[in-house]
Amino acid sequence: MSALYNHAIRWEFADKNPITGPVRGSGVRQSSKRERIPDLLEVEEFQRLQAELRLRERILVWLDMTLGLRRGELAGLRWEDVRFEDLNVMARRSIVDQVVGNVKTEASKRAIPIDPFVADDLLAWYRTTKYSQPTDYVFATDAPRAGNKRGKQPVWLSKVMSYHIQPAAKRVGITKHIGWHTFRHTYTTLLHANGEDVKVVQELLRHGSAKITMDVYAQAVTSAKRKAQGRVVAMLRDTKKKEDTSG
Repeated sequence: MSALYNHAIRWEFADKNPITGPVRGSGVRQSSKRERIPDLLEVEEFQRLQAELRLRERILVWLDMTLGLRRGELAGLRWEDVRFEDLNVMARRSIVDQVVGNVKTEASKRAIPIDPFVADDLLAWYRTTKYSQPTDYVFATDAPRAGNKRGKQPVWLSKVMSYHIQPAAKRVGITKHIGWHTFRHTYTTLLHANGEDVKVVQELLRHGSAKITMDVYAQAVTSAKRKAQGRVVAMLRDTKKKEDTSG
């Protein structure tokens, strides 16, 4: 059942695995049906949240918020998937509870543009992390309890969320329930609010298809996708100089 829930998370039918816990068998069995519609963040709320985070957590939420990555895709990123020179990222695998699987659809494998502002933070993390070889995970675990897997597997994003991001949200007065789905859903909402072309939105989110009438159109050109993404980043950016809170 635990493996079944992992697949449900990867395919976005569920947002957590109730079978898992600190030790084997400690989880509580429950329905995989999503019990609530994910909350959305206001632009000002996101600005307050990212300003409160350290470098690693800050770039995690920026990538999730402006690349539309699914949780498993975010965990599965390796440095070889990042093309700083082309400002692109490739989602080649999905990892949920340290189980490696495929991305959701063939459309998910398309190159994802990354805004220069976000790429700067990612580059800062590349220069900071001890694990920066091409095959290293972008967010590799460095926890001593990982033992011989230290640096060889990604961090547990559920722990990052509960130990770092959710407490930071509370500190800045955000009372909404925040999870990894929050950022992808907020990104979608902002793209639609900006009046972006449906085909551009479809390709930025790497959905398999849009409405059938839209599927006959040519693929959205990269420049259109970059402009759409850039408008969202411009909305989210704090006008003040970014401060590195990683220390």
